[in-house]
Amino acid sequence: MGSKYKRILLKLSGETLQNREKGLSIDPDITIRISRQVQAVLDMGVQIGIVIGGGNIFRGTSGQERGIDRNTGDYMGMLATIMNGLALQDSMEKDGIPTRVQTAIEIKEVAEPFIRRRAIAHMESGNVVIFAGGTGNPYFSTDTAAALRASEIGADVLLKGTKVDGIYTADPATHPDAERYDQLTYLDALSRQLKVMDGAAFSLCMENHIPIVVFDFFADGNIERVVRGESVGTLVTDE
Repeated sequence: MGSKYKRILLKLSGETLQNREKGLSIDPDITIRISRQVQAVLDMGVQIGIVIGGGNIFRGTSGQERGIDRNTGDYMGMLATIMNGLALQDSMEKDGIPTRVQTAIEIKEVAEPFIRRRAIAHMESGNVVIFAGGTGNPYFSTDTAAALRASEIGADVLLKGTKVDGIYTADPATHPDAERYDQLTYLDALSRQLKVMDGAAFSLCMENHIPIVVFDFFADGNIERVVRGESVGTLVTDE
């Protein structure tokens, strides 16, 4: 069975790279596992863009709680996403996956600046493009950056890979009786204030009619099933 989508935007949180038991902010074993999953999707003929968060290293809102100016903290968080992007690139290229890192904050020595046409050309040439640096502006999350980049590159779907198998009525880690949604509308997600993504990200996808799939990225074969259009995780759409 082939792919349902031609071009996808995969959103990964910084925490997906983290191994708390080993005390590692970036676990090479996890980046290798991510590389293998990405390769499986590339083999299906799908173009891939990735937005990576930075919460495993630094999060602006957490810095604010410790007295760091919110603007400064958010820029520190953007730099953390670039570190994660470079770690992912290193792992993928060791696996033979051609990869480009583009950043919203210009750091010419380590990555390209984000240029929409260049990003699309890279993907059409078979490269994975990792979008780092968030949106380049404070007060916007990497979820919003993912929705923005998905809109800019004309992605067919935004896939949010997590360690949870979808969107729940409450946090299943603290509410064992929480129920998982199979499907939601953007308006339902906004009105119920579901915290899996922020409101700006949901709104941007709604305006541009980009479906969102929230799924367990680390379950074997899950991303391939999602890309084939199988019912995995929670689907957020217009209706």
